[in-house]
Amino acid sequence: MRALFTFLAAATLPGCAGPGSYTPTPRGPYVVVLGTAQDAGLPQIGCLEERCVRARKHPQERRLVTSLLLADPRTGKRWLFDATPDIREQVTRAAPHPPTRSFSGPRPPLFDGLFLTHAHMGHYTGLLHLGPEAYGAKDLPVYVSTRFDTFLRQNGPWSLLVDAGVIRPEEILQDERITLGENLFVRALVVPHRDEFTDTLAFIIEGPRESLLYLPDIDKWERWSTPIEEVLARVDHALLDGAFYTADEIPGRDLSEIPHPLITESLARFAPLPASERRKVLFTHLNHTNPACDSGSPADLEIGNAGMGVARDGIIFEL
Repeated sequence: MRALFTFLAAATLPGCAGPGSYTPTPRGPYVVVLGTAQDAGLPQIGCLEERCVRARKHPQERRLVTSLLLADPRTGKRWLFDATPDIREQVTRAAPHPPTRSFSGPRPPLFDGLFLTHAHMGHYTGLLHLGPEAYGAKDLPVYVSTRFDTFLRQNGPWSLLVDAGVIRPEEILQDERITLGENLFVRALVVPHRDEFTDTLAFIIEGPRESLLYLPDIDKWERWSTPIEEVLARVDHALLDGAFYTADEIPGRDLSEIPHPLITESLARFAPLPASERRKVLFTHLNHTNPACDSGSPADLEIGNAGMGVARDGIIFEL
């Protein structure tokens, strides 16, 4: 396993206040975790619970909305996975990656492309910051499903970004393999989720040595025609939907309306797998109510004792 389970020091990754020390950037392709929270982040708007209050006082307790940066030092290129409401800070965190990146001019491209999972708040609304009112990007490839492509082109304000040449939607089909560089590919998987406007994708990032599954949102595992265990067997690392730990986290809300797999359900489902398979799993997309947000909490320890882990902002995976 070549994953670098380390946190970048704040001096190296501006705005990232994770514990630990800086590890030198890999020479080959790698992924930086730019966020691990559910769509509204941690702390969440209007939340007065202890976890949110603590996160406002102590930046190291914050979690930005779930997102990844794929960087290739060989070419100086990089790609963003999900454009979140926290994209401004995530662009700052991404600034050092890869160190070989060069640019010129007043508005250099922020990324060489975007991969979007679906049209829910936490995964695409950051596109607005790329428009003329903010950064003013030009001709940025945005890889999306066919339904998502149509949605962007036919609905404002997103259609304004397309018509103005800010973004260029590119359709990516089920199991299609997009080549990004030498031995560097992205493959899309369609997963079941609340598909009000678009369908939902997960992505497998394949590097020269290892691969990573990015699956931040899905309905219950049993609703997917593809067993998650089969997909785990194909990759070296898996960032999986861990929105809720148990069903009683949100009083007054019907979780059948937001049917993510509970972490406790995932732990039970993966328990029969060999330790080598369970070690691949890190939970991400954590709701602000999720006790697994707290490092060292009983929930965090239970996940660790089950042979799995919780993703943290700033982790690097070498591919």
